[in-house]
Amino acid sequence: MGLFNRGVVVPVLRFSGAIGMAAPLRPGLSLAALAGPIEKAFSMSRAKSVAVIINSPGGSPVQSSLLFRRLRQLADEKGKKIYVFCEDVAASGGYYLAVAGDEIYADASSIVGSIGVISASFGLDRAIEKLGISRRVYTAGTSKGALDPFQPEKEDDIERLKAIQRTVHDVFIGVVKDRRVGRLKGPDSELFSGAFWSAPEALELGLIDGISDVRTKMREVHGENVRLRVVPVERGWLSSRLRKLPSVLGGGSDLPQGLAFADDLVSAVELRALWSRFGL
Repeated sequence: MGLFNRGVVVPVLRFSGAIGMAAPLRPGLSLAALAGPIEKAFSMSRAKSVAVIINSPGGSPVQSSLLFRRLRQLADEKGKKIYVFCEDVAASGGYYLAVAGDEIYADASSIVGSIGVISASFGLDRAIEKLGISRRVYTAGTSKGALDPFQPEKEDDIERLKAIQRTVHDVFIGVVKDRRVGRLKGPDSELFSGAFWSAPEALELGLIDGISDVRTKMREVHGENVRLRVVPVERGWLSSRLRKLPSVLGGGSDLPQGLAFADDLVSAVELRALWSRFGL
């Protein structure tokens, strides 16, 4: 009889890290990288549930949208319900992924929200001027060099960027309103300001459905014998091969090591900035 009381198997997808932000040695979350595991999660069990754990400060709006749509397509095709569980942070693109869930839960200390669009850079034109460096840019197309950080900003370029941001923001807002219809409890000016909240505040605003974790909730839904099975996400092929180059080449060349170090350093700075926006 014990063979028939082992409980249902609930596949678990874990999305951890920045979305779309990728360097050759540090791939981010993208549809190309996650399509296989997502397909497997919706096919590996007869259970009517798929659990998705999210720990992401956001990133690419396009990859967020692609991942969101694929999750919803498979949920509808397979007749399955998606339960999302937020860990440290599900903000910006991370929250975009979260609303793919039919129900969203978070830890009491999770950070949720940041429904907005941001673009950040540096203005280095004065710095290079002080160093006696001149920037020479030749383009075919009057806007080809727009927002070059080594040249002074132009109002037209800024307005063009803001117009694009408004379009992307409107798409994001539309998705959230559609997926959380009847559950949002705050004014648009607050919900879609780009602000973020702790999980209890997000619950009051209707951005999530409760405070819980994946094991507790799945036991409530499927019983004490439920089994959670994490679907592994493979590391990128290029990443694993490039990291082996120095050992393959021996001591004859330090170029691959230098490139790997520079790539990791830039990636680490970018990712650190993204996470630190939420105090993490």
